[in-house]
Amino acid sequence: MSLYTILGAGGSVGTTLAINLIAQGRQVRLVSRSGFSMPGSGTVKCDLANLGETIEAVKGSAVVFLCAGLPYKHEVWERLWPRIMTHTIEACKRARARLIFFDNLYMYGEVKGPMTEKTPYYPVSKKGEVRAEVARMLQQEMKSGNIRASIARAADLYGPFSTTTSLPYLLIFKNLLKGKRAQWLLSGDTLHSFCYTNDCAKAMILMANNDASFNQVWHLPCASPAVSAREFIDMAAKELSVNSNPMILQKWMIHLAGTWDTSTRETREMLYQYESDYVFSSSKFDTFFHFEPTSYSLGIAETLSFLKPGS
Repeated sequence: MSLYTILGAGGSVGTTLAINLIAQGRQVRLVSRSGFSMPGSGTVKCDLANLGETIEAVKGSAVVFLCAGLPYKHEVWERLWPRIMTHTIEACKRARARLIFFDNLYMYGEVKGPMTEKTPYYPVSKKGEVRAEVARMLQQEMKSGNIRASIARAADLYGPFSTTTSLPYLLIFKNLLKGKRAQWLLSGDTLHSFCYTNDCAKAMILMANNDASFNQVWHLPCASPAVSAREFIDMAAKELSVNSNPMILQKWMIHLAGTWDTSTRETREMLYQYESDYVFSSSKFDTFFHFEPTSYSLGIAETLSFLKPGS
């Protein structure tokens, strides 16, 4: 039986990916610094910044999913992401494993119109520069024929296990469930795409099991058309039968909060994503795999059902 290894298990996508793979009867290995475990899978503790540990963690794998997350600090990203990508590539080469790298959109920078797989890399943030660097590293290895790999990109995430760094959770779901006003950044009326984690997991499994999907970039399934944050919040409020009256956080508020809060300070360079329409297209994936992304209304309902106390 082929072994599917998840590097960076325990995060929102890694957890959802593991659940889907186990449900399909796949042999799964979960790799993390913490030793995150799940019934029906193997577990390996590993620091991906250590080459030897990464090689051992990947050994025997047929498919490797790189879903690692790092503390949201550009200094940490600059130091560790290139190393993690180098180690993962080397480990996959030795194991002759196929690699799927779960990526974000930071390398694109400010984009007018829908983002597609052909959108050029013009990062306007320090974290975006790092993501562009590691993406180019992998793409060069793919182009040279040194590895069979693909890049799977997603917009802002929401879903049942997406609670640690997800803005929809932190600003919207969490507040509404506590009886507070939902919040959003800069504008409630610009369009903004969101990806449902369960769609992302299902999509990456489809990629892993289709030889024709490798050595290219894919945008993971995303409901279309894009909605505004206000529309997204309205759907969540309706699901909870509460009033929708979001608080829109202005730039000066965010900059002020960043003077004492590190996470907020690191968010400031990413505010361009919320100042104007930020639309993500998954039409290439949807067409090739005949995939219908989960609607926002259904995804929000399923997320809130998971998050409600006692559920």
